[in-house]
Amino acid sequence: MADVKMPKLGESVTEGTLGKWLKQVGDSVYKYEPLVEVVTDKVNAEIPSDFEGVLTAILVQENETVQVGTRIATIEEAVSSNSASETVASERVAQSENMESVAPSASTTSANGTNTTFTNGVGRRSESSDAPRYSPAVLKIAQERGIDLDKIIGTGMEGRVTRKDVLAYVPTATPSLVASASATQGPTTDHIQPSIKQNEQPVQSLVQTSAQSPTNEEWVPVTAMRKTIASRMVQSKHQAPHAWMMIEVDVTPLVRLRERHKAEFKQREGVDLTYLPFFIKSAVEAIKEFPVINSTWAEDKIIIKKDVHISIAVATDQALVVPVIHHADRLNILGIASSVADLARRARAGKLTLADVQDGTFTVNNTGAFGSILSQPIINAPQAAILSVESIVRRPVVRDDDSIAIRSMVNLCLSLDHRILDGWVAGQFLRTIKKHLEGLNESTSLY
Repeated sequence: MADVKMPKLGESVTEGTLGKWLKQVGDSVYKYEPLVEVVTDKVNAEIPSDFEGVLTAILVQENETVQVGTRIATIEEAVSSNSASETVASERVAQSENMESVAPSASTTSANGTNTTFTNGVGRRSESSDAPRYSPAVLKIAQERGIDLDKIIGTGMEGRVTRKDVLAYVPTATPSLVASASATQGPTTDHIQPSIKQNEQPVQSLVQTSAQSPTNEEWVPVTAMRKTIASRMVQSKHQAPHAWMMIEVDVTPLVRLRERHKAEFKQREGVDLTYLPFFIKSAVEAIKEFPVINSTWAEDKIIIKKDVHISIAVATDQALVVPVIHHADRLNILGIASSVADLARRARAGKLTLADVQDGTFTVNNTGAFGSILSQPIINAPQAAILSVESIVRRPVVRDDDSIAIRSMVNLCLSLDHRILDGWVAGQFLRTIKKHLEGLNESTSLY
């Protein structure tokens, strides 16, 4: 039996939280095939299998945090001999017996005529048996919530009831859920019980948090990645006193520059010429003039970073990741555009490495991609500030000579750690970015 252990995903990473298991007990697993998602405080990664065979046990459940090196699963390695198949089969039987002892309902069903047989090392119920088999995770959730598993239609292999099926199950008799939840809360329910009797909705919702959603709501389990994001955002808001500042910029010259070069750039370099590299480049140039923007608060000192590593926020279907363009101050527009395209592609494919998300010193957030024109981003702690680039919009503008012209305008929003930065330096920083952007023209070099 081969042990699958929590891998070390970086030098400074000592633990990880298991996300979604991509394989279930009984599933065949190929070598290097992803087994489970793991979330650390720095990266979300899929853990591949080092073995080929059958997943025989899941030892750590989803959303549990364990130390590096902890056994999280076991795999019966694939061999061709009959003895190996027999060994797996006997372990399957033992596992089935253990599950029956956990769940009374399953045990009863088994005693009424279960005839479990196994072939080729993979457990299957015979055609003559209707007794269901449940994983330990399913039995645990059902037992905690008082759910009768016989009422759930399984969507797993051969109709097996999965953990997801149990979590999605909504019973028809909701009053019993409130009673069950109250009974499990012990003395603390004394002050809640009268409220339940009076049908006060806020208290009733509090009780149901640990039970089952009502029929008019959908409760989505919080993933490990979402928990990590939530923890980081609370930490940032709690530790860093946020202040905000905004400046509007006439980027008409930038729009003309991009329109002139984008087709040729795409054909020659194989990368889309978007606006974001220009904003990143302008922010980098401003950081060179005001290096305190590129710093960290350390209680007894302010640490100004000499390396300029720009974090960029990339939204995926389920989460937000922040990969880093390292040494962005050494790159031209082409270099930044290539890095943005590469990091965004790998972020959305879940292919980022730990190194890709480490050591960011300042963040540029492209909320304009969603059509936003104003935002107040939360600082990517322990950085000192974050810049949001809003959507470029065409609108009438009164110019210095009192004429009115249609221009392409954008708002740049800066959130700053007020322990480090004050309005003066933040304002000068934004003015420098504005000056750089408005100084572009159609002949500006991209290389």
